[in-house]
Amino acid sequence: MLILKAVSLGPLHGYAVLSRIEQISGQRLFVEQGALYPALFRLVRQGLLRTEWGKSENNRRAKFYELTPKGRKRLHEETDWWKRASAAVTAALAARPQQA
Repeated sequence: MLILKAVSLGPLHGYAVLSRIEQISGQRLFVEQGALYPALFRLVRQGLLRTEWGKSENNRRAKFYELTPKGRKRLHEETDWWKRASAAVTAALAARPQQA
């Protein structure tokens, strides 16, 4: 979900996806490169991202990732699920023992 969100803000090359996730999470979430690239591969294979070769900010050839319509739909679905799950966990954690 975080990769889809990062890429939804604009096309990014692999390393920039890591940086974007760190940035949008306020430096609280970090993704290891070893986890990112297999995830990007899976998302492309599932049709959620598309790729295009281009030049990175340091003028190197890089593969850029962009959200597909199917990816945008999945991001919306997963975001809705996360909000519901998060609210349920927050409610559960707020539970207090009943007064006798």
